[in-house]
Amino acid sequence: MSKVFKGRPVVAGRISGKEAVVSHAGVNTLASFQKSALKKAKQVICSDQNNPDLYQKNLTDKVICLPKTIGSTTGGMVLYSVCAMGIAPCAMLFSEPIDSLAAAGVILSDVWVDDRTIVAVDGLGDEFLNYVKDGMKITVDEDGTVTVD
Repeated sequence: MSKVFKGRPVVAGRISGKEAVVSHAGVNTLASFQKSALKKAKQVICSDQNNPDLYQKNLTDKVICLPKTIGSTTGGMVLYSVCAMGIAPCAMLFSEPIDSLAAAGVILSDVWVDDRTIVAVDGLGDEFLNYVKDGMKITVDEDGTVTVD
């Protein structure tokens, strides 16, 4: 059975049937993505040992469901870097309003990377984050409608 949530599209886009990975704590983008980016890896394996929800999980081409991002001011640039490398998540879905660092990263990626983007929707609410589980299939429409299967 599907459940539908409505948020605000920050970087609009359409994705269909992509796998969710869920963090109930703020995601430190620098700690999560930088190691894979520096190694020029073929995929991002979360390296943030302080996030037990995501640690050692593949984040490439996944839908990261999270409350917000936390950490270093370089977090936005790390998101842009993994997008430019082609190893970024396909979407980031925020239960809370998007923070400025994540917004900078997804918007810069949308503007500066020609053939890739990180779809971002915020304001999906606590009910969304409590409902979605790892492995569920996510569809996102350009108007910020998120369907969880």
